[in-house]
Amino acid sequence: MIQKSDAKKFKLTNQIIEFCTQIAQSSQIVAISTLYNSSLSLKNSFNPIEILLIIKDFQPRILTKYRILEGRKTTVFAVDQWIFERDVDRGFLGEAFASSLIFPYKPLVGQDFLFQREIILKKRLILELLENLVQNFPELAFQIKIKPEYFMYEAILERVRVFPPLVYNLSTLLSKTSSEEVKSVQVGYIEAILKLKKENQINFSRNKVSLKKKFINESKNPKTYIKNLRKKAPRSIFTSFFSVWSQLLSFFSQKTNILASLRKLNEINIIKTNRPLVNPQEFVLISANDKVFSLADGVDMVTFAKKHLLIKEKKKINFEVIGGVLNDVYLIKALSVDYEEKIIVKRFRDWSGFKWFPLSLWSLGARNLSVLGRSRLAKECEINGFLLEKGFRVPKILHVSHKKRLVFMEYIEGQDLSIFVKKFLNSNVSKKTDLNLSIMQEVGELFAKVHLLGVTLGDTKPENIIIDSNGELFLLDFEQASHGGDKAWDLAVFLYFLGHSVTSFSDKKPIVSLVNAFLSGYLKGGGSAVDVKKAGSSKYTRIFSVFILPYFLYLISNICKKVNLKN
Repeated sequence: MIQKSDAKKFKLTNQIIEFCTQIAQSSQIVAISTLYNSSLSLKNSFNPIEILLIIKDFQPRILTKYRILEGRKTTVFAVDQWIFERDVDRGFLGEAFASSLIFPYKPLVGQDFLFQREIILKKRLILELLENLVQNFPELAFQIKIKPEYFMYEAILERVRVFPPLVYNLSTLLSKTSSEEVKSVQVGYIEAILKLKKENQINFSRNKVSLKKKFINESKNPKTYIKNLRKKAPRSIFTSFFSVWSQLLSFFSQKTNILASLRKLNEINIIKTNRPLVNPQEFVLISANDKVFSLADGVDMVTFAKKHLLIKEKKKINFEVIGGVLNDVYLIKALSVDYEEKIIVKRFRDWSGFKWFPLSLWSLGARNLSVLGRSRLAKECEINGFLLEKGFRVPKILHVSHKKRLVFMEYIEGQDLSIFVKKFLNSNVSKKTDLNLSIMQEVGELFAKVHLLGVTLGDTKPENIIIDSNGELFLLDFEQASHGGDKAWDLAVFLYFLGHSVTSFSDKKPIVSLVNAFLSGYLKGGGSAVDVKKAGSSKYTRIFSVFILPYFLYLISNICKKVNLKN
């Protein structure tokens, strides 16, 4: 039986080559290969066969031929070598023919030629996918580490998104149970990665790709985004009409029972197959506080609490909403007989519609706020990790669920600075000691140290600074933070929010003392007097005029404007 099968396969192979020779006529055949799912074995005798035929100086440039060979429907896609190579190099036909090298294929003629072109194609695809990651997660670009599997699954799923029914033919390759097919495709990606490393375009160690600073900066260029966007349209058009044409015929002939459901297909997510599909983001890893999380992580609060807070003994878990107008903030308590454990969970929602409109008006002309929940979560993680590495006191990140947009952090016991400010402003004159003002001066020095690192915090309200039981200062809330940015904005937010706590009957001396103490610490710590003067300008005062009394607004503004530039 085995010999009979091999003989029939050998005969079929010869008939395919003979058919391709007839198509090429006197022109030179460069390569012949079967396309994905086109097995020549006897056990697949009812499945159609698809063949890619590459011919040197072929006229007409592109041709499709059909024939029954050994009782099987056989389709040959013939293409000129020049066109095929440019489709590989630059997506000349939206990768209609080049895409055959993304999926498993079996060379019948020209194995070396096909493998060389496969490496060229996969090098380009890897760079494009890395550029897309930088554009989608700019704040996390330096922390991202990518396993090679990501490039394979993401490249395939990009084609599936163009024509969702393809998932039925590719479900084996995309399933978590696939092995041999995955290995055959992965060989090309590993080779491409090694060549990119040798060319000094990426880093690759411990089976993970990481990005170079130069690559990240170039990928953030809007021209790169537009360039990649332009490739999607031809890829969609030509993939639909060329690469999947025979698969369309096969699909609609074999899957008639699911045609009705196709009307409802909008995304790959809703396509149901018999196998669980791999999520490419499982292979994109982000580090935070020496912990590693994948972008596909979807753990929820209850699951995390049961896994991490119910380890040693039986505890009672309580969930408490503790704040959040634009985000949801929760306190999770694990209670036992002897003690309680607390963690903070922050959910990053997208700001849209009327939630975002007042904010956009409030900061108009002074600062662009990050709106998308995914972007704000990325900033929170990246800046938190950066400051922790530099020795600043920040809450440690315990876990990140990118899919659910949740960040789990340690709970810092203490009092936020806004409470200290209110107590100071409302206490008796005799209680306004130098010790209290020294805390404000320390806050100023802390801001200066952050700014000297080239980081701006974005949301510097006093409530985002915690004084713990030992008198140590912790910084919180980095979802609007960034490398670079407007330092004057940080100062303005902090100072004018101090003025938010005073009333029309308040004495001006306490608020002046607080402002002067903060600015003294900021300048002493190396902060720029120019930024202090900017914080007093109308660019910022007009924004905060909606919630601070005019007298105190201009009082704080004038203190900033009068700072000595020689500091």
